[in-house]
Amino acid sequence: MNNVCVYCEFEEGKIQEVSFELLTKGRSLANQLNCKLEALLLGENLGGLEKEISRYGVDILYMADDKRLYPYTTLPHTAVAVGLFRETKPQIVLMGATSIGRDLGPRISSSLTSGLTADCTNLEIGDYEDKKAGKKYEHLLYQIRPAFGGNIVATIVNPDNRPQMATVREGVMKKEIVSDTHKAEVVYLDAGQFLREEDLVVKIIERHMETSKVNLKNSSIIIAGGYGVGSKENFNLLYELAHAIGAEVGASRAAVDAGYTDKERQIGQTGITVRPKLYIACGISGQIQHIAGMQDSAMVISINNDANAPINKLADYVIQGNLETIIPKMISYYKKNIK
Repeated sequence: MNNVCVYCEFEEGKIQEVSFELLTKGRSLANQLNCKLEALLLGENLGGLEKEISRYGVDILYMADDKRLYPYTTLPHTAVAVGLFRETKPQIVLMGATSIGRDLGPRISSSLTSGLTADCTNLEIGDYEDKKAGKKYEHLLYQIRPAFGGNIVATIVNPDNRPQMATVREGVMKKEIVSDTHKAEVVYLDAGQFLREEDLVVKIIERHMETSKVNLKNSSIIIAGGYGVGSKENFNLLYELAHAIGAEVGASRAAVDAGYTDKERQIGQTGITVRPKLYIACGISGQIQHIAGMQDSAMVISINNDANAPINKLADYVIQGNLETIIPKMISYYKKNIK
């Protein structure tokens, strides 16, 4: 078994952010395993993207530029990926936990009879001992993800089958360019050698894509509310403050479960991961599941009437008191002093 390979998602002329995050993590894993980092890019009109991918420290880039591979459909991408992996035998394959990754990952895993862990929030290299079988394994991929509704964190290993496959949530890994001058070895694939007639039975006639109205991942300021906000009406105060200072509104799982706001705003292990410059936590107790989704925020302000709330230990500043009183004062003060 050989290298670490990242499947790069291509949509509307560009590579998706989650792929750059995985290339950064893949580079780190490859360094620990003393192997090469590979990337797989499938689509149409891919010229120039090899330079963008190379910057993340990729050693070998496999590219298949073919009109039959765009827009994404399951069977052609599965055929090319499975065919390539049977030849190159990667020890680890990483994909984004996106609609494409969740569709493609199980197909590849099933075809190669390998394991797949979905929705990972962390990846590490470590050893494992199977005491019952009397076997010891070195340098396995620890696939870490929340389980049982986010109440526990599970570490999953795949000792025997290869490749070790994982889909990883967007935003949980930091992307980092290795070198703007780094050049990957580019291997151009002929998709035709992998595709069969039956792989092309599905054709996309028309596409309708709706983008999310919530942009938490790219917001520099996030105001997040928890169960302590108290009601859906009180949550409107957060929207007012967000509108005043140009922020986005997020929420803890408890607030979402209580019906205070929509699930697409949920931050944490069972939601999305964010890294804003400023995170204002309102009425959030600070359970570990929520902390995991925002702990890399540059600055955290906690507004809470509980002086012993766990999130206060993480916060840079703590405002103790009733948010129904504090937030209107913040809105008024900001509007008064804005230029």
